[in-house]
Amino acid sequence: MTAHPHDAPDGASAGHPLRVETHGLDVIEDAERKGTPRTLFWPWFGANVSVLGLGYGAFAFGFGISFPQALAAGALGIVVSFLLCGFVAVAGKRGSAPTMVLSRAAYGVRGNRLPAVVSWMLTVGWETVLTALATMATATVLGALGWGGGTGTKAAALMVVAALTVVGGVMGFDLIMRLQTWITLVTGVLTIVYVVLVADRIHWSAVDALPAGSAQRFIGALVFMMTGFGLGWVNAAADYSRYLPRDSSSRGVIGWTTFGACLAPLVLLVFGLLLAGSAPELSRAIAADPVGALATLLPAWFLVPFAVVAVLGLVGGAVLDIYSSGLALLSAGLRAPRYLAALLDGVLMIAGSVYIVFYADDFLGVMLADLALRRRDYDEADLYRPHGRYGDVPLLPLCVTLTATAVGWGLVTNTAAHWLTWQGYLLTPLGLGGRTGPWAYANLGVLVALVLAFLGTLSTSRDRIRHQEAQAPGPAREELPHP
Repeated sequence: MTAHPHDAPDGASAGHPLRVETHGLDVIEDAERKGTPRTLFWPWFGANVSVLGLGYGAFAFGFGISFPQALAAGALGIVVSFLLCGFVAVAGKRGSAPTMVLSRAAYGVRGNRLPAVVSWMLTVGWETVLTALATMATATVLGALGWGGGTGTKAAALMVVAALTVVGGVMGFDLIMRLQTWITLVTGVLTIVYVVLVADRIHWSAVDALPAGSAQRFIGALVFMMTGFGLGWVNAAADYSRYLPRDSSSRGVIGWTTFGACLAPLVLLVFGLLLAGSAPELSRAIAADPVGALATLLPAWFLVPFAVVAVLGLVGGAVLDIYSSGLALLSAGLRAPRYLAALLDGVLMIAGSVYIVFYADDFLGVMLADLALRRRDYDEADLYRPHGRYGDVPLLPLCVTLTATAVGWGLVTNTAAHWLTWQGYLLTPLGLGGRTGPWAYANLGVLVALVLAFLGTLSTSRDRIRHQEAQAPGPAREELPHP
C-alpha cells in the first residue's frame, strides 16, 4: 500500500524540514493543512503519559473512598473530561484557528480578551508546575543514585528541562508533533517496564479492604479527576486540530483526541490505585512527593530510565502548554510574533519554576454550547473583525460566564489559599452544611458552573447564532487589518 504524505506519524510530509512556525492567530490556509485525525494521537498521548498519573491514585484515596469508587471516579473523570476536549478540537478543524480565536464567535472579538487572559494564566501556571516537577524529579533520582541532588543539580536540571520546553514552544507545530511522537514511544516502553518491576508491591487484600466513602466524597474525587486531567486542556484543544484538512472526519477528531489523551492516564491510574491502596504509608508519600515516592520502589539500575520517563512525560505536557499559552497571550492583545510570545512565556515559566524549586470551567460550558448550536463553519474573516457578525464585546455571554463563575465559587471551598476562604458562601444558604459540612469538599461548584454556562448559552444564544449564520460572507481575510 502506498503511503500518503498525510499519514506521516508526525503530522507532516516525510522529509519536511523543521523550521520555526510563523503562524500565530491567523487562519491555516488549505495548502498548509496536513495529517489525518489519527495524527492527533501523538501530541495528546505524549502530553499525558506522565508518572503523575500514578500519583492520582493516592490523590483519589485522599477523599476517603474505596477502590471501586476511586476507579469509577477516575475513569469517568478522565474519559468525560477528555471527551469534552475532543468536541472542542472539532472547532479547530472547522475554523482553522486556535481555540482562543474560535471562542471569539461566542464572546466577541475584543470581549474574548477576558477568557484569553484567564486561559493564558492557567496554561502558564500548568507549564510552570510541570517544569518544576520535572526539575525536582531529576534531582530526586540523581540524589538517590548518590550523584548530587542539591542546588547545583537542580539548577542544571532546570536548564535542561526549560531548554527542551522553550525550544519546543518557540519552534511550534512541526517540532512539537515530532517531539511528542518520540516522547510517546520512549515513555510508553519505559512505563511498561516500571509497571513490571513494581507489580509485586501490589496486595489486593489491602486494596479490597479500603472502606467506601459517601456520595459527596465520590463526587469530590470525580471533579478532582476531571479538573486534573481533561478540563485543564480544554482551552488548548483546537490548537492542533486546526492543521487538519477541512474534510477530516469530525468523529475521527473527537475519537483520536479522546483516545490519545485517555489511554495512558487510565492505565497509570489503575496501577497507581493498586499501589497506593496496598500500603497506606506509600499512599501518603506519593501524595506528598509523587516522583520521589515512586522512585523508592525501584532497583538502582532502573533509576536513570525512570528519570527519563518522569522528565519526558512532564516535558511533553509543558511543551503543549507553552505553545498554547503563547497563542492565548496573542489572543489577549499582545502584538508580537507567535514565537516571541512563546519565548516570553518561557521566561515567566522559568522564573516561576525557580521560585517553586528553590523557594516555595464556565468557559468550557459557553464554548461547547456555542459549538453545539452552530450548523455552519465559522466565517474565518469575521473572527478578526470587531464589527463583523460575531460582534465586539457582546454582554450576554460575558454575563453568563460571570454568573456561572459566581455560583461556582459559592459551592467550592479552598483551604490551600487563605485569601480564598470567602468561597463557599452558598453552602449554608442552600442547606449543604456550610464550609465544614459534607458538601464542603465535593467541588460541586465546578460541575454547577459548567452546567449553568452550557445551559445559559444554549437558551440565550440560539437566535444570535442563527442571525450570524444567515449573514452573507464578509470580505476576505487579506483585506482586513491585523486584529
